[in-house]
Amino acid sequence: MSVSSLPPAIFLMGPTASGKTDIAIALREHLPIDIISVDSAQVYRQMDIGSAKPDRETLKQHPHRLIDIRDPVEAYSAGDFLKDAKVQMAEITATGRIPLLVGGTMLYFKVLFEGLADLPPANQVIRDELQGRAEKSGWPSLHEELKLIDPTVAARLHPNHSQRIQRALEVYLITGSPLSELLSLSKGTGIEDEYQVTQLALISNNRSLLHERIAQRFHLMMEQGFESEVKALYQRGDLAATSTAMRSAGYRQLWDYCDGLLSIEEAIEKGIIASRQLAKRQITWLRNWPNAREILVDNGESYHSCINICNQSLKILKEPPIL
Repeated sequence: MSVSSLPPAIFLMGPTASGKTDIAIALREHLPIDIISVDSAQVYRQMDIGSAKPDRETLKQHPHRLIDIRDPVEAYSAGDFLKDAKVQMAEITATGRIPLLVGGTMLYFKVLFEGLADLPPANQVIRDELQGRAEKSGWPSLHEELKLIDPTVAARLHPNHSQRIQRALEVYLITGSPLSELLSLSKGTGIEDEYQVTQLALISNNRSLLHERIAQRFHLMMEQGFESEVKALYQRGDLAATSTAMRSAGYRQLWDYCDGLLSIEEAIEKGIIASRQLAKRQITWLRNWPNAREILVDNGESYHSCINICNQSLKILKEPPIL
């Protein structure tokens, strides 16, 4: 075990379509680990295909915690994840096993490791007002407004990153203080001082290869019934395009198709584009992630096998201080 007095934990991070789930399962064949999902869409029931959730047989053989814990009508925040993940990690550690946290929601990894500032709860009136303004003038317009209020946060956000722009403006309107200022006052309620964490970052050197992989996976999801999955959510009647669950890449575009705003061909094209934009943001986060150990998932021309990537991961994990 580790020479550190802190219990070990593993972060397995990577962009969409980088093979994270397969690597996590492969590692479980070699190490005493239990898997915790770090995915803002997989927390929701009825969102299986579009979130690339492991199938039932896989989950039966390789259980993932924090999957299917919310109904899509319920909001789920980074703060909720921080609380839930810490409970799951403690339970795993108490059994003498190692928590392996795997996923692509980088904000969740960040707040888990570093903690989260004491931010105000959501204010639906303010959110609705911001949403209405965005529908009239577009999210890039609100992003420009955020630049004046909080240039630090605005610089980290894409002009169409609606959810985070909305939250940053909402926090300012409630508190009168920029989000970056409040975050700097975080009390450090994360796990940085509670676990010895090895952070593995799956990185692709070939953007076009990753883009091709994302497109192939999206078309496969359509073949598996992604359209029917979103239609079933749409027909429930208690969800909307602005619902937190429906903001996920792919779901939002197919929701617009159900709303009659896009053809199915347009929805697929825009869903692939949104997934590629997500991957770009994820890679940017990982490239700037302190202390992450990068693992190349391709050789510039083709993807490495799962066995190859697993072996690279094991080599790192067998170095002190984790194992």
